[in-house]
Amino acid sequence: MAKQTKKKKYRGFWIFFKLQLLLLLVIAGAAAYYFGGGYARTVAHLKEDADSLVARSSKNLFRKGETGLVYDEKGNLLKAYKGEKDSYYIEYENIPDIVIKTFIAVEDRQFLKHNGVDYRAIARAVFAMIQNGEVTQGGSTITQQLARTVFLNTERTWQRKMEEIFIARNLEDKYTKSQIMEFYLNNIYFGHGYYGIQAAARGYFSKNIDELDLSQVVFLCAIPNNPTLYDPVKNKKNTLSRRNRMLTSMYEQGCISLSASKDAKEERIKLKRSKGTRKIDYVETYVNYCAVRALMKTQGFQFQHYFDDEKQEKEYEKEYRLAYTECESSLYTNGYRIYTSINMNHQEALQDAIDVGLGGFQDLSEEGVYKLQGAGVTIDNATGYVTAVVGGRTQDFEGYTFNRAYQSYRQPGSAIKPLLVYTPMLERGYTPNTVVVDEPIEDGPSNADGVYEGEITLRHAVKRSKNTIAWKLFDELTPLTGLDYLKAMNFTKIDAEDERLPSALGGFTIGVSPLEMAAGYAALQNDGCYREPTCIIKIEDTQGNLIYTSETEAEKSQKKSKNQKADGTRIYKSNAARTMTDLLQTVMTEGTGRGLGLGDMPSAGKTGTTNENKDGWFVGYTRHYTTSVWVGYDQPAQLPGLTGSTYPGNIWHNYMLSIHEGKTPMSFIPYIEQKEVEDDFAE
Repeated sequence: MAKQTKKKKYRGFWIFFKLQLLLLLVIAGAAAYYFGGGYARTVAHLKEDADSLVARSSKNLFRKGETGLVYDEKGNLLKAYKGEKDSYYIEYENIPDIVIKTFIAVEDRQFLKHNGVDYRAIARAVFAMIQNGEVTQGGSTITQQLARTVFLNTERTWQRKMEEIFIARNLEDKYTKSQIMEFYLNNIYFGHGYYGIQAAARGYFSKNIDELDLSQVVFLCAIPNNPTLYDPVKNKKNTLSRRNRMLTSMYEQGCISLSASKDAKEERIKLKRSKGTRKIDYVETYVNYCAVRALMKTQGFQFQHYFDDEKQEKEYEKEYRLAYTECESSLYTNGYRIYTSINMNHQEALQDAIDVGLGGFQDLSEEGVYKLQGAGVTIDNATGYVTAVVGGRTQDFEGYTFNRAYQSYRQPGSAIKPLLVYTPMLERGYTPNTVVVDEPIEDGPSNADGVYEGEITLRHAVKRSKNTIAWKLFDELTPLTGLDYLKAMNFTKIDAEDERLPSALGGFTIGVSPLEMAAGYAALQNDGCYREPTCIIKIEDTQGNLIYTSETEAEKSQKKSKNQKADGTRIYKSNAARTMTDLLQTVMTEGTGRGLGLGDMPSAGKTGTTNENKDGWFVGYTRHYTTSVWVGYDQPAQLPGLTGSTYPGNIWHNYMLSIHEGKTPMSFIPYIEQKEVEDDFAE
């Protein structure tokens, strides 16, 4: 028995010894990897940079931001992104104590104790990084957040995280806790161009921060965690929900009483935007959107529209909001020079055409917004850039403007047929002269005019917008195949439920935007090649260094001819796209778009009308420009007399006539009869 006990002791000793030896080998290996792999040098350089940045800093650094400038296609100034840090900077002694308590309670409970870094939180973030292969969670203290906001870019790498830590440690050595809190509360972003708690109080409530009550203060403090998700103008319910969670946490930590927490949760928050807040128009909202996404691309963000499961989608949305918020905030402080393709002559002409075309409808919603609305987008076919974007009728509103041109998704009706049904079928052997049978379909759609003509050509079916033919062809093509064309052109709201035959007629679960429709039709004109719509040509920093460019000058100015390949992503075969254009010319001369042509200027287009006349579309193009127009109610409702050829068609016609004035008529590139098509041309 004694021998067995002795053997167990020896066995235990050797196991312990081997484990210790293994641990030493792991540590030695990690050290060798750290120093031999160059990581030690990298970390040393990061520390040197951090030391230098903080050493050269002063209080003034935390007060001012560079003014960014936006230019139109002619180089005229469109807008200045001017930070308001100087105007609304608030000293520590003037910051209400409840503001400080709130941020400590919800952002950094150890703020008054740590030296700039919460190592337990960092350990959790590092562990998550090892698991996911990238930095996926913060673990950042208030000091680290300040370091990131003022000194660093939006990259999410281990190098940036290390530099953030070094900067935070240096900030704690150089400045007091009160100063760090003051800097933090004056530099964090509250959305809509507001930097700092005082600017946010003035912007959202038209009051100074010390005039707000507990509920209003915590409501504001809920925003910076994610200014997009908790946007109090667009996502007020989200902001209120986070306010309530924060109030609960503050009560649990003893910051406020139970009755104070309850009363604050029950208080109704009513925003009162500052009278000094200027109107944000349709151009500005779209430029902001495109500029932020361009900056996200420079940071390596990979955009995605469709997902394998709900979990993947939620993770993506979280990463998207974080990246979007960080890049959006940089617009107001980094002094970018943003060069756009916006043509203000086009912009004003399209706005006027929509305002005049819908001028007879003056009914207002409870919010004072015109009930009947319209939106439109124009793309320059030579470059693929957006030149005009109108998201609604002109009204005198302060602050945020809902831009229906890219933020609203509606049923497209028959306007979707060329993209979803006809051009794909032209790729598969159909021609304008292919005979199809127009007849009633059991459990299928009826034609808008109630007429069935028997054997007709495909050209006739397109010009008369025959629902029966589109339905049959879509069935032959299969919905899954047809929808893949739209997904390839970044139509972002295609739902799994859309894999059904009614989609052939534009009967989608969610819908499409005017921007998506314009880009899709522009691909037809561009020989079947899709170019992602944007108005951002390039972005430079304050020193003139190029930060982002969408394409080269040579690509922008390229003039396509029959023998030149178009730029962009190939969606349709060239000859199929050219054939579709020819069919859409017939729509303008003999079909549902008759009377909407542009005189000597060749044009192609398609009408779209949904059931019960709730949405009307006209999308058309020349060799010069593509324009889509939508008309309908924000809350879908019937409008007697609304079809694609009435209000939308007239708006399109009047606007396109104006912007083509003085332009040389250009014929479309003719298609080649199917039997003559060469394989290399069709690819």
